[in-house]
Amino acid sequence: MENIYYDFDKSNIRPDAAVELDKLVKIMKDNPTIWIELGSHTDSRGNDQYNQWLSQRRANSAVQYIIDRGIGKNRITAKGYGESKLLNHCFNGVQCSESAHQLNRRTEFKIVKQ
Repeated sequence: MENIYYDFDKSNIRPDAAVELDKLVKIMKDNPTIWIELGSHTDSRGNDQYNQWLSQRRANSAVQYIIDRGIGKNRITAKGYGESKLLNHCFNGVQCSESAHQLNRRTEFKIVKQ
């Protein structure tokens, strides 16, 4: 599974993200004992409180997508991490390219129970 990504300041599921989420839905249907956490992140632009809120919206959006395709909500946890787990050097005040910021605007999937 690949991470899914978001446009700047958005939480909607993009077409490229839907492809990955559809893969996850299939895995979960084929393996009914798997429970997952969807951990969502933002880039460092915006204040910390806003980014925490935005990351939770992203996680909730991905979870809703999966629930809408028949997976029980008790098997999925949505967790927003804001900008607390950046993958690169693009911290507050650091000039970065748009592609570098994009790496941080993601949702990761973690199996929490099998």
